[in-house]
Amino acid sequence: MALLVACGRSDGGGGVRYPDHVAAGGNQPPAGEIKNPLPIDSANAADGSKVFSAMNCDGCHGGGALGWVGPSLVDGRWRYGGTDGALFQSIYYGRPRGMPAYGGILSPSAIWKIVSYIRVQPVPVTVPTESFK
Repeated sequence: MALLVACGRSDGGGGVRYPDHVAAGGNQPPAGEIKNPLPIDSANAADGSKVFSAMNCDGCHGGGALGWVGPSLVDGRWRYGGTDGALFQSIYYGRPRGMPAYGGILSPSAIWKIVSYIRVQPVPVTVPTESFK
């Protein structure tokens, strides 16, 4: 499975690197990268939309993932990283301050379909969170 990118390493590695990580001294520690194994196409996005609604993600993130009680998932600003792998981890493991961990009840494939759904959402002309810049 993609989450086990550095399993069995003895050098202390095993983390996941995101493009926006800052490296002390300019040296990145050993790490892997999590990539979406599914194509981001209309079929996976449609399936992801169904899971997004069925799991009540839209109850916090709003319709089209524009944001509501939870943050927008389409405005390009990410607290925990906006790569596909970071989104997968946020859904799988949850995040502090309200994001539940869905890894215990959703398959990795279902989570990747949610990521695909988020990726196809258009960025609105007026992003409500622009006032927070």
